[in-house]
Amino acid sequence: MSKPAPALRLLAQDAEGLTVISAALQDAVAKIGDIRWDAQARTLTLACNRFRWEAGGQKATKRGAEGERVRSALQLGDVTGVQARNLRREAKGAIVELLSITFEPGEAPGGTVMLTFAGGGDLRVGVDCLDVVLADVSEPWATPRRPGHAD
Repeated sequence: MSKPAPALRLLAQDAEGLTVISAALQDAVAKIGDIRWDAQARTLTLACNRFRWEAGGQKATKRGAEGERVRSALQLGDVTGVQARNLRREAKGAIVELLSITFEPGEAPGGTVMLTFAGGGDLRVGVDCLDVVLADVSEPWATPRRPGHAD
């Protein structure tokens, strides 16, 4: 029996580190109401259920589960502003699926962090510098649904 993958605790302070966090969060699902921008603290926080790709993407169980999900928190620091496109912010219970996180450099060391969601929605997050943390905050659970994408 193999040892389970440990909980993730990742920090990104450059575009390369953000690419690692983006890969870990691919196909994470969240409610619109679980995205919070605190202008005074200059943080954007996203609570989500992420698919544990690092666990091999599959776990054989008696119920035929296709993988695992875990509750995770993503926090961006040094946020100067947030713009939403094609996301209904008033629909707090609406589910969004995160596809990727990218960084567009601006005036060094700042720029824009782009969170792209399935269905054409995105968040553009202005930052003074890259200060991004991802942490798993629960034990993983089995899921019968493995994320898939059309070619």
